[in-house]
Amino acid sequence: MTDSNDKTKPSRRDFMKTSAAVVGSTLAANLIGIPGAYAAGSDEIRIGLIGCGGRGTGAVENAFSSAQGVKLVAMGDVFKDRLEESRATLMKKSADKMAVNDDHCFTGLDAYQNVIKAKEVNYIILATPPGFRPLHLKAAVEAGKNIFTEKPVAVDGAGIRSVLATYEIAKTKNLAIVAGTQRRHQAAYIETLKRVHDGAIGNLVAARCYWNQGGLWKKDRQTSWSDLEWQLRNWLYFTWLSGDHIVEQHVHNIDVVNWAMNAHPVKAYGMGGRQSRTDAAYGHIFDHFAIDYEYENGAHLMSMCRQAVGTDGNVSEALVGTTGNCQVNRYQITGEKPWHLQREKDADPDPYVQEHTDLIASIRAGKPLNELKQVADSTLTAIMGRMSAYTGKVVTWEQALNSQEVLMPNSLAWGNMPVPPVAIPGQTALI
Repeated sequence: MTDSNDKTKPSRRDFMKTSAAVVGSTLAANLIGIPGAYAAGSDEIRIGLIGCGGRGTGAVENAFSSAQGVKLVAMGDVFKDRLEESRATLMKKSADKMAVNDDHCFTGLDAYQNVIKAKEVNYIILATPPGFRPLHLKAAVEAGKNIFTEKPVAVDGAGIRSVLATYEIAKTKNLAIVAGTQRRHQAAYIETLKRVHDGAIGNLVAARCYWNQGGLWKKDRQTSWSDLEWQLRNWLYFTWLSGDHIVEQHVHNIDVVNWAMNAHPVKAYGMGGRQSRTDAAYGHIFDHFAIDYEYENGAHLMSMCRQAVGTDGNVSEALVGTTGNCQVNRYQITGEKPWHLQREKDADPDPYVQEHTDLIASIRAGKPLNELKQVADSTLTAIMGRMSAYTGKVVTWEQALNSQEVLMPNSLAWGNMPVPPVAIPGQTALI
């Protein structure tokens, strides 16, 4: 996908000159010029990282770049090799911000507890597989920590109910929680959706969103690995860990449409299957989904996602209104009020950094952002679509939220762990 090069429109750089300071929120501006606003002490951000894979390591790097007075003081991961790789990478790139002593490097299934308990930590980054997110969010909030959590925040209705309860507790404790739905902190998306909300395309009547791409990584099983280790190291391919790729990945695009609609869908009717990745090495998830979501106002969202080698890609969001259309990912509106925000290379503040900038500014300003409810709604939207595709049934919001299906095992041990069968619409039960 490419953007227009029409030089008659306002340039991306011109827009950024006037808007970069308020991307995502105006909170950062409230601190500019205040002596000591980023000084050590009570304002110092001391990160505890839970989940030391590529995304966790990247999130720490993003946080380091987002503000002054930020350092990493504790790390935790199930696997020692992943923690050591992450620690070495961060030391090489940002040694001056690394304050992780050996006794604050924790491994094993209980590593998250030790990171959260570390008294120095006041800013938790959650980057484990999503199946663990409700448990880790609850523990971090109970311990009074501010949180950056990767998306999605659950893999089933039971997890969402836990997250919503945690959201309420976080509000009473005045804690800040920002989610890794970085488009919510991206200047061009913010400006585009503001115009939509101000009526630039009239009332929304339909939408489309896609995350279609090629294949993804997998790790070949080693003879020394137990079932649990193999699944954890290939977490993408197991619904109890990832929620399937409609939940783990496509939630980004679904979140944009929910944001545009200022609502979540009331029901889903979808299909999907497993045609490209049929080998057992890819667990039991689907490789494609197509979901028709319906919102309370009667608007429909056509949602598609696919992961298959050799296929054409499309990662985008489009809106249809009564007086115009919006291609959100291209920052373009057509119809009665045409508008196009030009995008120049490197003109945007990095939204992966900006989300930490906004979170840290909100903490320091004493006005904590709490995005947990909105990301829980978008996560449940994706879960609802998966449930419909797996079963072949229409699934309502209430059915998804109140579902008694619990994908996370009651306990985990380094032994046998059979892989569930691939879902078959018409045979897989709606629980």
